[in-house]
Amino acid sequence: MLFSKLFIRFNWVSLILIYLVVVAGSFVRVTGSGMGCPDWPKCFGKWIPPTKITSLPSNYREVYLVQRQKKVEKFCSFLSVLGFESTATKIKNDPSVYLEESFNANKTWVEYLNRLLGFLAGNMLLLGFFWFLFYYRKSKLIYFSALNLILIAIEAWFGSIVVATNLVPWTITVHLLLALVIIAIQIYIVRKVSPSQQKTFQMNKLLWTLVLTVFLITFYQMFLGTQVRESIDVLTKQGFDKNTWTDKLGLPFYIHRSFSWFVLILLTFIAWKNEKNQKFRIIRNMYIILTIELISGVLLAYIDMPGVLRISHLVFASILFGMLWMTLLRAEKQIS
Repeated sequence: MLFSKLFIRFNWVSLILIYLVVVAGSFVRVTGSGMGCPDWPKCFGKWIPPTKITSLPSNYREVYLVQRQKKVEKFCSFLSVLGFESTATKIKNDPSVYLEESFNANKTWVEYLNRLLGFLAGNMLLLGFFWFLFYYRKSKLIYFSALNLILIAIEAWFGSIVVATNLVPWTITVHLLLALVIIAIQIYIVRKVSPSQQKTFQMNKLLWTLVLTVFLITFYQMFLGTQVRESIDVLTKQGFDKNTWTDKLGLPFYIHRSFSWFVLILLTFIAWKNEKNQKFRIIRNMYIILTIELISGVLLAYIDMPGVLRISHLVFASILFGMLWMTLLRAEKQIS
């Protein structure tokens, strides 16, 4: 099926917007703005958040704490129904869940802009689904579009849970992993509608297997990286000095660090084979992105973790994830 140029560009823009949501989410994390808006989907009860504390009632913290307690109660009931009673009990009995932060205009607007980008991305996927429905309903891609629309709705709902539970660590991890699934589906749609991405690679079985291995490790690395970041946040709150972090981060940190070098070795071999035989541009670009991502990771480990490095580390890892996935999609029928 042939798709219009406008529709192809629309899907590329949708993909870029989803990536921008990841960037914005990382910026929220770095600036500690996750609780900049204590409610959801509104921010302090308004569609356009306040800029001054005088715009809020004197008891605003108590008001939003009551709302959060109700949402936490519903979420814990949901977890209990799914069989996670111990997790639900732990959340309900965790006093840190019910800490209410004071109003900070900068953090409020950082979180608000993050939500605004998420709103735009969600509406792009909604519009994309209707576009399929009215013009390309015979395409099987309509099912992937519908699935992604459902997932981004779940992602938005889960974002409210992240806020309601005061950034309980594992909820942040789930939030990121769901974003990666949404990215993967959108890349699949882009690949199918865009003629430039339909050219397949003549890749032998060994090379394809290595790319798949790097892809799976990268996905797992992003999970581990989130766990390490959450552990660092806990250690920071407990007052531990940066020099003692390595000893206290445990096995996830060492696996994350070791796998980074393993990925570098594998992708170096893939890049060498590519330059020797096929010279695909996407593999060259992947190697460049991985190099930048690893450099930012090394700098994070040995200097005082400035925000720009923390953001770039996640962003370049997400881009590498997408490029690996696109490579696998374009090579899927050419394994020999």
